Amino acid sequence: MERPMSESVLHCRNIAIYVAMAIVAATPGPRARAVGAETEGGGAWAVAVDVSPPSMAYNGVQLCQCEGTCSVGAAPCGCGGSAGGQCQQCAPFMGVDSASCAFTAEPTWKHRSPIPWQSYGQGEYAGPSRFAHVDQYRLRPDDDLEFIFRLTRDQSSRPYELVVGDKIRIESLADEKLDRELVVQPDGTITVRLLPQVQAAGRTVEELRKDLEERYKKFYKVPAITVTPTEVNTKLEDLRATVDSRAGNGGQTKQARITPEGTVGLPAIGSVCAVGLTLDELKMEIDARYREIVDGLEVTPVLRQRAPRFIYVVGEVAQPGRFEMTGPTTSMQALALAGGWRTGANLRQVIVFRRAEDWRLLATKLDLRGALYGKRPVPSDEIWLRDQDIVLFPKTPIRQADDAIELLFTRGAYSLFPALGFTGQLFNTSTISN
Repeated sequence: MERPMSESVLHCRNIAIYVAMAIVAATPGPRARAVGAETEGGGAWAVAVDVSPPSMAYNGVQLCQCEGTCSVGAAPCGCGGSAGGQCQQCAPFMGVDSASCAFTAEPTWKHRSPIPWQSYGQGEYAGPSRFAHVDQYRLRPDDDLEFIFRLTRDQSSRPYELVVGDKIRIESLADEKLDRELVVQPDGTITVRLLPQVQAAGRTVEELRKDLEERYKKFYKVPAITVTPTEVNTKLEDLRATVDSRAGNGGQTKQARITPEGTVGLPAIGSVCAVGLTLDELKMEIDARYREIVDGLEVTPVLRQRAPRFIYVVGEVAQPGRFEMTGPTTSMQALALAGGWRTGANLRQVIVFRRAEDWRLLATKLDLRGALYGKRPVPSDEIWLRDQDIVLFPKTPIRQADDAIELLFTRGAYSLFPALGFTGQLFNTSTISN
């Protein structure tokens, strides 16, 4: 009884067969063929497309997956030699892996070994889940930030102190004429009956009540003063109104861009140094600043858009200019952005100019010729570029000499004389006259 294949094996087999059928459809000639085979248990399958002439020992396209480890140098996948046309041997997908520890120097094509063919599967257009670009992103000038303000509603560990703009109600059981609602004035005082200005800002409700009780004893034996706050946190509410965006984008937010000096401006606390900090570090700094002014406020910075990052590709390329880096970019990818190299470009001496953190100039020389001609599978010169890097593709010595000759003779000495007259006298050296 035939054993059914598992879903994963069946799925992989079907994918490989589709690839093989596509190659067969695009390959002319009678020798193009696709073969699919499986074991009794469905544990191994192989697809081979034979587009080679009879003299070649291996098939032109080989896709294979089997249980266990495929030995290096195994024969290609194929059918035959057993009943049912089952796959007999496995030909691994050969390649070079830069992460291999078997090399003390840069590996070449001679160091090919089996690699996972799934890395070249049909779903890789989306890209794998790679490591993060950087361990910690540190803010830089021109980064766009959005600050989200939130009221924590947490209980304060210290008594509330009145501030300018707070509203309170003063009542007395001894005399109803003393009852009134008051607003703490800009100078921090309040005005009550029978007394001069009384300092209220910076005091707790209990401290203010005791002060009024003591002062009114001059007029009443038992004043029985009560102070009731009716509207507090005025400073916090004013700050909240400053960042209120509910009528626009929504929420309590403020957008800001890091200035060239590395700061951002926020209400009530002014400029805050942000450049070189992570978002968490910036949050800690802002929260600490606001705690000195108001309680119950939390600010969360969010990176809306990174500052644009550019590289400059100049020299012997098709389209020199400035290009924005939207992701990690290598030296050969920069060449692709510039449209490739022109004839006469010195690919052995590509120069990369770089500015360090303190703006000092660095430079390195790359040899990309072997990689661009397909001779170096894992070039060590394929480096990652940084913002503001300048990649120079210089001219070869032959091209430089050719330009010098053209500049000196074609555009130089020859241009000083009429073309026909000068060249005729120069080359007409015969002394024989007709």
